[in-house]
Amino acid sequence: MEEDAGKSLHDRFPKATAVDLNRSGVPLVEIVTGPDFRSPPEARAYLLALKAVLEYADISDCDLEKGSLRVDANLSVRRAGDTALGTKTEVKNINSFAFVEKALAVERDRQIAVLTAGGHVDQQTMLYDAKANAVRPQRTKEESKDYRYFPEPDLPPLVVPEAWLTEERAALPELPAAKRERFATQYGLPAQDAAVLVQARAVADYFEAVVGAGAEAKPAANWVMGEALADANTNGGTLRVPADGLARLIALVQEGGVSRQAGKRVFTELAGRGGGDPRAIAGSLGLLQVADAGALTRWVDEVLAAQPDEVARYRGGETKLLAFFVGQVMKVSKGKADPKLVPPLLKERLEAASR
Repeated sequence: MEEDAGKSLHDRFPKATAVDLNRSGVPLVEIVTGPDFRSPPEARAYLLALKAVLEYADISDCDLEKGSLRVDANLSVRRAGDTALGTKTEVKNINSFAFVEKALAVERDRQIAVLTAGGHVDQQTMLYDAKANAVRPQRTKEESKDYRYFPEPDLPPLVVPEAWLTEERAALPELPAAKRERFATQYGLPAQDAAVLVQARAVADYFEAVVGAGAEAKPAANWVMGEALADANTNGGTLRVPADGLARLIALVQEGGVSRQAGKRVFTELAGRGGGDPRAIAGSLGLLQVADAGALTRWVDEVLAAQPDEVARYRGGETKLLAFFVGQVMKVSKGKADPKLVPPLLKERLEAASR
């Protein structure tokens, strides 16, 4: 634990460093790992997992741009077979998890090049330049003895009772790893789906609300990961369609009331309006699929009457033309014909005409 001393900004002015003191004096917590990671992608994966835990526990919004979360990455390399760790450097000025991975890859390659050329790595602080995807030295890093650490007389030892720790653990919400495992077992979701859904607590809660409103788990997951997240990404992260509205839309698509493609249009309308009745919206847009036998028969007969040559070819054995006729019926009906009911009706009418 420490107090924020301000923030150095290395990309605001050419060849100069600006100092932002807006957060000076704000208490912060530093989480330090051991040398536990073996590649830049592994370090990034750890940070994403840590971010999810902090967000689930409502500790922080973890916004790197606002300074709610910062990352300083230490890295060293060693030759294959060596057991001792190499000299480490610390890379600063990283403002995204993607840049953490890139910065570590650049610094790794720099250290390897130095050692390969017969040089030695100095313990120092490096600055990462995202625009150039390069690192440059900032200052030499002292050894721990050079910091001249001493006990702080105003901070007595902190003794944390085990009973308090147990109580606090019990008060924690379900964390991402446990939720991911539960989604896979309780809802029968593929591991990849579960991983995507639990990345953000709001998304996980939204998915369960959609299922709770009556949607089947897998279709709900598909809609949340697809249309809902895509819409949220372009609208400030807000999930704009109420969970019960999405559940009703999913049911409308599954029962054949609208096609999947038409359902996407209805979703867009629901998002824009902040909710509504999916069936009513589909009806106002002329997207409801027609299952009425009389209407379907009229469209089928119209198509067959307009395509006598193709009808003759079908009767002659070219049954693959059925897909052509289905497309024509959908065209004549302006997409309103229920596509599940059209093929059997076409076959019935074509075979009846050939007898």
